[in-house]
Amino acid sequence: QVHLVESGGGSVQAGGSLRLACAVSERYHGYCLGWFRQATGKEREGVARIDAYGKTSYADSVKGRFFISQDVEKTTEKTTVYLQMDTLEPADTAIYYCAATNWWGGGQCRSLMAEHFTYWGQGTQVTISS
Repeated sequence: QVHLVESGGGSVQAGGSLRLACAVSERYHGYCLGWFRQATGKEREGVARIDAYGKTSYADSVKGRFFISQDVEKTTEKTTVYLQMDTLEPADTAIYYCAATNWWGGGQCRSLMAEHFTYWGQGTQVTISS
């Protein structure tokens, strides 16, 4: 069982930046990690993903503004995945979730479809005011 805990949400004005972090509770290897968001009244959508090799992919709506990265602590091999969000817009307001999956095996990431992700964090609220 993989446990994910997000942090870093908050409220900022449009044009500002936030950095979200997701701590993975256990040492693991070979997972695809992703960030998703869900705005009130809307379906959950994929924002960014990173595979075990560092390859990234983004939703069109955030390309050039959001950046996903991961850091593996050397002694514990625990992973933290980050989402740097710049030039934020009111449309970015949502609950942001971190997720992990081994759906495709081998640490690959092939989609940002929520149904392909197995483990989820509790979410962190991001609110952007105009």
